[in-house]
Amino acid sequence: MITVDTIGRVRRAHFVQKKSIKAISRELRLARNTVRSIIRAEAETERRYERRAQPMPQLGPYIAALEAMLAANARRPKRERLTCQRMLEELRLEGYRGSYDNVRRYARSWAEREGERTEEAYVPLSFAPGEAYQFDWSHECVVIGGVTTMVKVAQVRLCHSRMLFVRAYPRESQEMVFDAHEKAFQLFKGVPRRGIYDNMKTAVDAVFVGKDRVFNRRFQQLMSHHLIEPTACTPAAGWEKGQVENQVGFVRKRLFSPRLKFKSYEELNAWLAERCIVLAQTHPHPVVKEKSVFEMFEAERPLLMPYRGTFDGFHAVSASVSKTCLVRFDNNKYSVAASAVGRPVDVHAYADRIVIKQDGHVVAEHRRRFGRHQVAYDPWHYVPVLARKPGALRNGAPFKDWPLPGAIEKVRRKLAGSHDGDRQMVKILTAVLTDGLTAVEAACAESLAAGIAAADVILNALARHADPHAVAPIELSGRLTLALPPVADCARYDALRAGSIEVCHGAL
Repeated sequence: MITVDTIGRVRRAHFVQKKSIKAISRELRLARNTVRSIIRAEAETERRYERRAQPMPQLGPYIAALEAMLAANARRPKRERLTCQRMLEELRLEGYRGSYDNVRRYARSWAEREGERTEEAYVPLSFAPGEAYQFDWSHECVVIGGVTTMVKVAQVRLCHSRMLFVRAYPRESQEMVFDAHEKAFQLFKGVPRRGIYDNMKTAVDAVFVGKDRVFNRRFQQLMSHHLIEPTACTPAAGWEKGQVENQVGFVRKRLFSPRLKFKSYEELNAWLAERCIVLAQTHPHPVVKEKSVFEMFEAERPLLMPYRGTFDGFHAVSASVSKTCLVRFDNNKYSVAASAVGRPVDVHAYADRIVIKQDGHVVAEHRRRFGRHQVAYDPWHYVPVLARKPGALRNGAPFKDWPLPGAIEKVRRKLAGSHDGDRQMVKILTAVLTDGLTAVEAACAESLAAGIAAADVILNALARHADPHAVAPIELSGRLTLALPPVADCARYDALRAGSIEVCHGAL
């Protein structure tokens, strides 16, 4: 094989040392024709061997079938195209016994020959400070509370400074989108004028030709609140928001590898927020190399629109209330006040809590559950029901492991041994609805200090604390004055006594 070194030695021997072809051939042990061809090709410094015909003893009989599959495959949408492994399986059904590499190499050469493997070219984009941001979701695997979980990560990127924001959620639902925007704008301490999105269902209801979109009503309210102009990308054109697409891969390598382990989403998101700042401070800006991303972000921050406060970002649905004071939402149940039974309610789902309203009034508020078939009880919702059914206190599901305040819990334990302990405890709990938890706890503490644990004593203490002042004397009107005031004469009693004795003698 003629190497680059051999070609160089022949050229130097002939053109510099002025040796003849015969001498060069004898010295380097090369054929004269080889030396002559190297000298004649003056601009040639390297020789490559190109095979004119590739023998295909195994694949040859099946090339027609493979080319038919490749042509049909090219006409399919990208998501429906067959892989080379799948084509190999089809060929083996027809009798092919060759290797996978033969099929893969031929598929690659066919794509180059037919023009299917054309690289796309892009135009570099430039954004002014405060002009736009890009938003996207990614799926990452972490361990939350000892359970391996696939979390949904909201990713936001400022297009000018490349400042990043990352936050993990259990869902990609609309309320999570709202919360991610609020947390990102709070970190940025401002809002860009334009937002760039893909056609996610939580934002876009309908996609038309070109850039025309019908955005979701609630999403439009979010954009209107922060004065943002939303822009949707062309379907299957991820390069239109290429910065955040690249950020997904960068964050996956730098933050989510190796697999993260945290006790809760709150701990995970606090760590992610801290790491976003650290990454921005330690990485140079891709365009302005002499500055870090965080320095560019500090320069861009004054040019952002002022943050206008939190948008009330909830997802509302209507629901009915069962006779057990429960409302079903997202495969879980939440308790409501007993007064809400029998009429529909509105469930406002936030990223971290559930607020249930009826006729505009809040009838329940719970921390949101993300599992399945879970029940969130608030025992105070069932206290009015206990007034009619005190026996439910002992075995009622909402009251199991109920963490009552210290003094009230001590009274409960003391009353547990009496025959009417449940009924007395219900009276005490019902008083909380009118007098407040603090006042009832103070009355229970006073009762325990006196060595008595009884509902009547505690209710009496509540009444005394509610009205601690003495009763003012009643002023009498002048009309009630007696015309003949009584005379204090003790002799009149002797007369009455003498008269009673005479009556007794007459009776005898």
